[in-house]
Amino acid sequence: MDDMQRKSEKDHFDFLSTVLCSQRFLLKMGIGNEVPFFIYPYHPKEQNIINGLVSSLEIQLKKSGVVILPINLYDLSIEIIQKRGIWDRVLSSEPNVKKTDFNNLLRSVLDTEKHLVPAIAQKMQESPFDILLLYGIGEVYPYIRSHTVLNNLQSTAKEKPTVLMFPGRYVHSMAKGASLELFGRLQDDRYYRAFNLAHYLV
Repeated sequence: MDDMQRKSEKDHFDFLSTVLCSQRFLLKMGIGNEVPFFIYPYHPKEQNIINGLVSSLEIQLKKSGVVILPINLYDLSIEIIQKRGIWDRVLSSEPNVKKTDFNNLLRSVLDTEKHLVPAIAQKMQESPFDILLLYGIGEVYPYIRSHTVLNNLQSTAKEKPTVLMFPGRYVHSMAKGASLELFGRLQDDRYYRAFNLAHYLV
C-alpha cells in the first residue's frame, strides 16, 4: 500500500475500525517486546478527513467496547500555554520576532519532555482507555516533532497501543533505516520503533 495514495473517508474508516477493534491489535500480538507504537500515514491533503474521522472512530469503537483516548496535539499545545499563564505574552510576541525565534520560543514553552508528555500522561490518568490516538502533528510542526513525542512517550505509554496519525510517509529502507517524512517531503527524523499501521494485517 502506498502511504501517500489518496483514500476516501470510508476507506480510512473501514480499515481503522477493523484493525483497532481486533483482538490481535488490542492484545499487542505479533510485535514481540517492542513498544506498542503505530504510525498511520495518510496523504496530507486528507487532513480534514482525518480530523473528522477521529470522532467517528471514537463513537464506532465505543459501541464495540473499545475506548479511544484522542489527543489533538495542537489543541493540547494551546491548553498547555494557557495553563502556564503565558498565552497573551506568546500571542503578543509573534508579530515582533523573527519566525525562527518564535518557533524557538514555542519549542521551549512546549518542551516535549517537560511539558507535552506530562500533559499527555495526565490525560491518560484521567480517563480509562484502550487505545491512545494522537493527531494534529502537522499543525504543530516544527516546534513539536513526531519522533521526539514518540521517544519521550516510550516510558509513559507502553501498556496500551498508541497510534500516531501522520500526514506523510513512514519509510523503511535498508540503506537509511526508518524515517518519518512529514507531508511526504520533510524528513522529520529517523524513527524505527513504531509499526506502520497501514501495513497491519488482522
